[in-house]
Amino acid sequence: MKNLLEYLLIHLVDYPEEVSVEEEETDRGFEYTLKVHPDDMGRVIGKRGAVIESIRSIAKVRAVKEGIRVYIKLED
Repeated sequence: MKNLLEYLLIHLVDYPEEVSVEEEETDRGFEYTLKVHPDDMGRVIGKRGAVIESIRSIAKVRAVKEGIRVYIKLED
């Protein structure tokens, strides 16, 4: 899952070297924290949050196939 999120972000942003994805296992499932360059924040969020919601949807599809729960947040 982490590789998938990194792949999506790297191809979306202007500063791919600043992309990082942190994975943490909690009692609810897996929590992923996405970090990008401040100039890329708007690009990752998108208009009205459309891009980040699409990323979350793709992650949920993969999570269902793997039988896990995922939570994705974007760090400021």
